[in-house]
Amino acid sequence: MSTNQEWFDRALSVIPGGVDSPVRSFRSVGGTPYTVVSGEGAHVTDVEGRTYLDFVQSYGASLLGHAHPAVVERLRDAVSHGTTFGAPTPGEVRLAEIMTSRVPGLEQVRFVSSGTEAVMSAVRVARGFTGRDKILKFDGCYHGHSDALLVAGGSGVAQLGLPGSAGVTANAVADTIVAPYNEVPRLDDTVAAVLVEPVAANMNLVAPRATFLAELRAECDRVGALLIFDEVITGFRLDYAGAAQYFGVTPDLYCFGKVIGGGLPVGAFGGTRAVLGVLAPAGPVYQAGTLSGNPLATAAGAEVLSRVTPADYAHLSARVARFATRLGEAVREGGLFARVPVRGPLLGLYLSREEFEEPENFTAAQALAENGLYRPFFHAMLDQGVALAPGAYEILFVSMAHRDEDLDRAVSAARAAARAVLS
Repeated sequence: MSTNQEWFDRALSVIPGGVDSPVRSFRSVGGTPYTVVSGEGAHVTDVEGRTYLDFVQSYGASLLGHAHPAVVERLRDAVSHGTTFGAPTPGEVRLAEIMTSRVPGLEQVRFVSSGTEAVMSAVRVARGFTGRDKILKFDGCYHGHSDALLVAGGSGVAQLGLPGSAGVTANAVADTIVAPYNEVPRLDDTVAAVLVEPVAANMNLVAPRATFLAELRAECDRVGALLIFDEVITGFRLDYAGAAQYFGVTPDLYCFGKVIGGGLPVGAFGGTRAVLGVLAPAGPVYQAGTLSGNPLATAAGAEVLSRVTPADYAHLSARVARFATRLGEAVREGGLFARVPVRGPLLGLYLSREEFEEPENFTAAQALAENGLYRPFFHAMLDQGVALAPGAYEILFVSMAHRDEDLDRAVSAARAAARAVLS
């Protein structure tokens, strides 16, 4: 039997850092990454044959859990007809119809191959539509790895202790403004768009204060800037129609990923016909992609979205709320202090040795992420077969495949993990 260490050593020889995305490297938590060979429902199994209760769920992409039978069967059918054509397909139309039928203000979408591509393209559309250059983003929000948006990013950028990235020039970020999350900035007529995670889920979980998104909408309207919701995480996971429905605030542009691909690489951006009308071939803003609208990804995504109802989201949210309460109590019973913020089915986990308030911005979230507790807690959970994300800036994802006994197991593991950290 091969081991995780053997596979990681092989990867180090042929893949930079041994991984294709930095957070997977375990750099911030230490140790050797487990190499996954399969997944089913709420669980994944590594090359050593060990099975983990998985709260990573491909960072939110697996809404129904891993290898859902209906999604697998839909993919078998789709792949039998071909994998890519570089031509229009019925599948991209069907998925676009599902998305636009649910989301307020989403009249058209264009598919791409990743969340990074979706955000990068939406920013270009905003600049082309407004004729302005500047983009405002919020400290600690991660919007993919395009040059202009890596500055002050959360997720893997924060976990590696980087302010941005080498290779990104000063000119690349010269038109990017950074503001504190949950504070509404004063804009002027040079700003093309404000880009925001409706629920900040890349600095652990920081929820928007009650009026933040509505006030942001009003400030954009005041100066004629576009409001862009980065819903790569929240889209079709926070709620049946995402953040616009959940918070009652409609942006001008949306960015999607993860759930809409059903586990395959995908992204999309969209908005009103008026705004999307600037895109080529109809307009002057160029954007293209050979694999955009891939028939396998659109088939899987349509299968997932067609199988969930508003009631399913309400049920999952209620289960997650109960789980969050129990998880926080278990950590405290183990001797640590915890905050487990929840919005819909999304939940975070902050740890401390003393009582603290739930963070409202990146500065507060960073102080907790860097207090040294997550690393031993992560490994104590992993030792018990419970896999959290290997970094304190990520959130926990509960899929619709997680059973009550799975959540009970995680609660017990968290109590023991807190005790292990203290010892």
